[in-house]
Formats: sequence, structure tokens, C-alpha cells
Amino acid sequence: MRPSPARPHLRLGALALASLLAACGGGGGSDEQVPDGGNNSRVSVQFTEPAAQEVFTVGQGLPVAARVAVDGADAADGTAVQFSAGSASASGGTRAGVATATLGGVAAGRQQLGATATAGGTTASAARTVYLRPAPAPLQVLVPAYFHPTGNGAAAWTAMAAGAAAHPGVRITAILNPSNGPSSRADAAIANAAAGFVNAGGQLAGYVATDWGKRSASTVKREIDAYFSYYPGLVKGIFLDEMAATSKELAFYDDVYKYIKAKDASLLVIGNPGTIPVAGYADVADVLATFEGKGSTYAGYDPRTPQADWLYAQPNTKQAALVHNVANCAAMQTAVGAAASARYQAGWVYMTSLQYEPSTGVGNPWSGLPGYWTNLLDTVGSVNAGQALPACS
Repeated sequence: MRPSPARPHLRLGALALASLLAACGGGGGSDEQVPDGGNNSRVSVQFTEPAAQEVFTVGQGLPVAARVAVDGADAADGTAVQFSAGSASASGGTRAGVATATLGGVAAGRQQLGATATAGGTTASAARTVYLRPAPAPLQVLVPAYFHPTGNGAAAWTAMAAGAAAHPGVRITAILNPSNGPSSRADAAIANAAAGFVNAGGQLAGYVATDWGKRSASTVKREIDAYFSYYPGLVKGIFLDEMAATSKELAFYDDVYKYIKAKDASLLVIGNPGTIPVAGYADVADVLATFEGKGSTYAGYDPRTPQADWLYAQPNTKQAALVHNVANCAAMQTAVGAAASARYQAGWVYMTSLQYEPSTGVGNPWSGLPGYWTNLLDTVGSVNAGQALPACS
């Protein structure tokens, strides 16, 4: 994303214009009732809990319930229903036609629930799709800091350092982007501002554009090397912008990922496809920005599709959301709450009021911090602590 007046993606604002924003779907929304043998009675089984495609957290127990009818009437009390999800199973007896149970030990990811009952010589079953995610880690903040620490940008760098110092419980990572990459030499002003931010508790990742896998690996690696040469001890990771999302480019990103990790396995690798890539990308980045776009679009973000639901088997620390055009503090709090929800499954967030219109290329959402910067950090801290959201100031 080389920022230009017409196109500021995450290269100083190059936005990945494609977002996989699927509506609620992906199968399993209705029960299948499958009579299996016997002609004495007509038996049906229907899930009443959980709702189709609901998202749960591993380790909390999965409540299930199903209604059993025989010849159109509630099954007799005590009719056994066997529930299953993968290798997990539980049974329950009906009361007023409904059997309940709790499934434990269900693995993370997309799961097909089953419910089977036999009555009057007939067996029937139902199926329902749900998702389970690993227990979430606290939200972190990922800032596209595409502003120089002089002029108007000086105040933003000062605010980032102050925010990190005042919110030690909220991890803040800033993406350092001197000039659509590391530039050709170290910058003393950047080094000073970066040191102040790191000393306050922040973390830095260096920006490197990949042109969706079209840049040469040697050029990308040279820019990676430059960050560690120019800003030694300050840069603790690399942000790979304009990351591709299809399997064709996986080998390229695997090579780059291994190159970074060979320097130091603890270095953080953040990839930005700006959309949900194929599942193989989980192995070529520690974090994936699976959404980059407007707040109004983020409201419909939904990985519950066969192409995207692999994310539910991943920890929330695998996903980041970079959201612009979030008009005010109240809208920001709504977006942060959504990001932390089981459906969104995000671990890294950034919301800004700065504007960008993808259809025209007008605007640059990463040219400064939002006016509600402190409110954003307060909100993330409150969400992590399970506390009521702070008042917007």
C-alpha cells in the first residue's frame, strides 16, 4: 500500500480493498430429521438449543437440547436422546418432549452436533452446526503509525507513549512506517520517538510492503534487515502489508516468515491480507489482519462460512481488525465490543475516526490518531477486565 493521494492502503495507508464479509450462513442452520427403520411410529427430533451457528468457548461446556415427537405428540417422559459432537457425547431423557444435556470436551473449530432418539420402534436424528473457539486472550491494540514524529505527527507519537504508560495492562503495538518501508537510512527523529514509545511500554513492528506476493523476496528481506540495522533493540517484529490471500502465494510468504524467525524466533510477524485468507496463512504469520475497512462494513463481519470458519480453531491472537470511518467514541465502543465477541474472535484491534473512501481513494485513515485515542485504550482495558465501558469524553 504505497500511500498516494489516490490510494492510501496500509502503505502509509494502503487498504486491502477486498473483505470476505459473509452473511450468516455456512450450513447447519436447520435440523435434519432422518427416520431409520421401523414402521410403527413416526418420530422426529429437532434441536431447540443451541441456535444454529452459535459460537461458544472451549472448556465452558456446551448446553444442548432437542425436542422429540412421536406421531406429532411429545415423546413420553424419559425417552433417551443421545447427543454428540466429534468424539464428545452425552445423553438426556425427555421431559415434556424435550431432552437436555451438556457436552464437555468439544474441540475448537466447526462442529456438527448430532441428536438421536428411538421411540415406537423408529430411530430419528437431527444435525446442527456450531463453532467453538479457544478461550480468548485479552485484546491488544495495533496502531498503523504512518506519521513522522515531527510537525503534526509529533503529538501523535507523544500520545502513543503517554497511552502506553497510562495503560500498562493494554499491550500496544505500533507499526513503524518511515517511508512506505524503512527508507534508505536511519532517521534520528524516528529513533527518538520510537525509543520513547518503547520505554513507555509500547512495542514496534516495522512496515514492509509485499505487493500481494509480487515483490521480489530479496527486496522484502533487504527491507526487513534495514529495520533491525537502523533501529536496533527497538523493532520487535515485522508487519507484512498487502499480503495475498490465496494459496498460490503461500510459498513466498512461508519463505519470508522463516527468514524473519531465523533472526529471532520471538520476533512477531503480522500479515495484512485485509480479508480472510485461505487456512494455510495461519502458518506464515503470527497475526493476520483479517479485516481492514470501514466501520459500517465491519458490522457485518462474519467468518461463519466454509471458506473462513477455520479461524475458530485458532486463538483470537491470530486475528487483527483495522477499522476506519468509525465516527465517534460510542461507535468505537460498539466496534470494540463486537471485535471481542465470540463471533468476531479478534485479538488485536484498532478503530479510528479518520476517513477513507475505497471507491474514490480519497482520505488516509492512518495519518494520525483518532480524537478518541485515550477512550479507545480505556475501552479495551475495560473489556479485558470485564468491566462496564467507560463514559465517552
